[in-house]
Amino acid sequence: MERIGMIGMGLMGQAFIKTLHNSNFIVQGYDVDGLRMDQLAEAGGVPVDTPAAVARDVRCVIISLPTSDITKEVLLGGGGVAEGSPRGLYICDTTTSLPEHSESLHTLLKEYGIHYLDSAVSGTSVMAQAGDLVVISGGDEGDFEACRHYFSGFSRAAYYLGPAGSGARTKLIINLILAGNRLALAEGLIMAEKIGLQTADLLDVLQDSACASKTMVDKGPKMINADYSKQGQVQWSLKDSRLMIDMGQKVGAPTMMIQLYSQIMQAAYEKGYGERDTVAFYEILRGMAGLDEQTP
Repeated sequence: MERIGMIGMGLMGQAFIKTLHNSNFIVQGYDVDGLRMDQLAEAGGVPVDTPAAVARDVRCVIISLPTSDITKEVLLGGGGVAEGSPRGLYICDTTTSLPEHSESLHTLLKEYGIHYLDSAVSGTSVMAQAGDLVVISGGDEGDFEACRHYFSGFSRAAYYLGPAGSGARTKLIINLILAGNRLALAEGLIMAEKIGLQTADLLDVLQDSACASKTMVDKGPKMINADYSKQGQVQWSLKDSRLMIDMGQKVGAPTMMIQLYSQIMQAAYEKGYGERDTVAFYEILRGMAGLDEQTP
């Protein structure tokens, strides 16, 4: 059993721990939340005291954190990974990041002899528990090939997209399209309710129609049942939407849909849904339609 490092053990990180353990890795990890450290120990992992300690006696460290600013501090700040890492360490950063931050980290970490890959993942934490994730990676292609072994421990497929930042950019595009799918589904289901159709029956039809998507399977039941238990969170979806808008503005690409989506997510956040599942924005649209807020 090979030892692998993990920093950040939230919803996605906990799923990584499970699948890596099933793939015969021993996870050596750190999180600021003591409860998550206890959960790592219960899962057969090895909690350590600092990010620097995570990098000792491993060849690869997986990062799963809320923002790229936090990632930079964990890697390069006091007690960070760069302080404790041997030369030749691989960093697989699964954080949904500002692409320019990924490019900067790739360059800065080279000075420490560390190989950095922005290795975003596509899928929810539930999909991650089943190992049903796709890795989208940017960086040096040789580093990507060296890390295939680690990617296979927590995903079903891994794709190399190009230089540093390419994985982060691809993840934002995936999330942009996913946001459009979720928004369209929510509008359709609410219209159906206003018309008087049975939304559960309609969802069955939609899943067998020309507009079928994984969103309908994964998120449709959560919308109609007001099940906002966390697979993702409104607060992080709002953050991601702003990264998408920023990227579009920098390259001169239209961002009409995602700007609307971001405003709806902002309303959901202000309404108190920040730590609920991403599709809790459904309640904002219900309110706009004059429907009562659902309670789980």
